[in-house]
Amino acid sequence: MSTATLETFVLPPELEATEPPEVTLGRRDAVRMLVSIGEEAPRPSIARDFAQWLDEGDLVVVNTSATIPAAIDATTADGRAVVVHLSTELPTALHLIEIRRPNPDGTTAPDPDEFGGTTLQLAGGGAVRVLGRMPQSVRLWVATLSLPVPLLDHLDRWGRPIRYRYVPDSWPLHAYTNAFAREPGSAEMPSAGRVLTPDVVTDLVAHGIAVSPIVLHTGVASLEAHEMPYPERYRVSAPTARLVNATRESGGRVVAVGTTVVRALETVADDDGVVHPGSGWTELVVTPERGVRVVDGLLTGWHEPEASHLRMLEAVAGRRALELAYRTAIDAGYRWHEFGDVHLILPARS
Repeated sequence: MSTATLETFVLPPELEATEPPEVTLGRRDAVRMLVSIGEEAPRPSIARDFAQWLDEGDLVVVNTSATIPAAIDATTADGRAVVVHLSTELPTALHLIEIRRPNPDGTTAPDPDEFGGTTLQLAGGGAVRVLGRMPQSVRLWVATLSLPVPLLDHLDRWGRPIRYRYVPDSWPLHAYTNAFAREPGSAEMPSAGRVLTPDVVTDLVAHGIAVSPIVLHTGVASLEAHEMPYPERYRVSAPTARLVNATRESGGRVVAVGTTVVRALETVADDDGVVHPGSGWTELVVTPERGVRVVDGLLTGWHEPEASHLRMLEAVAGRRALELAYRTAIDAGYRWHEFGDVHLILPARS
């Protein structure tokens, strides 16, 4: 990345994490963690030591949405096999879906065919009626579902976790589920929280660092370049809102675990940086121009070039710090994607 930018760098294939770290390293929290503090040179650490980089009185906010087995086999009217990724539940019983074609190795690829107005038959019975493309998207479709049983029951029987070509083997749902996940709803794992094992959470509490939940059900991550984030369902409770506000008033830092937490908290923050309880569907896009109002720090994974999440990270870290971190991560061989290493972004110490 020495001559590339955040938008144009090339991710070497050998830096893609292909299997869970508990298989390769023995523990989820054994992955590497690069720590960026302001514009200082990034420092190497491991996820197990997360608490050591925070201070008593800080607040860590996690997403307790649980991953669902959102990939399900389907058949077109002419008998062709496809795979449906159930991305996001929208208001009025609509769903955002992605339609993919299966590969011989068990992975999938985007299907470029036109599906508007068609009906797909789902494994186990039921159907998907494709209404049309989501506006401004080249990959997502708006659809209605007709199922013989409730959605989660159907997916528990017929669905499987979404995986992409960089993960050659299938893994059970618990490999895609965070230790503190409680409410099923995410099409893909809010993966930054994967490294927060019970040991890490215990360390946080022992260091006087509070942990509080939000819920944001994340959709599929496999968007085309330049597509903006779509609506996602969220909930920020009154206790979490009070704790965020109290932390800021007392001089503590609010550290989000994952971009989903940033999106949820910033959605319910007013212009003065006060967080209010709220729920619904958020369309907020956090950019450097908009900035962040309540989030001071962020624990996140490593994002691909042209990913819209990089704009959010730039809003938290600043452009120079982010480019320095990505250059360091590539040169040092950090691993990308949901089974990969993590990046802790913290503000400069005053």
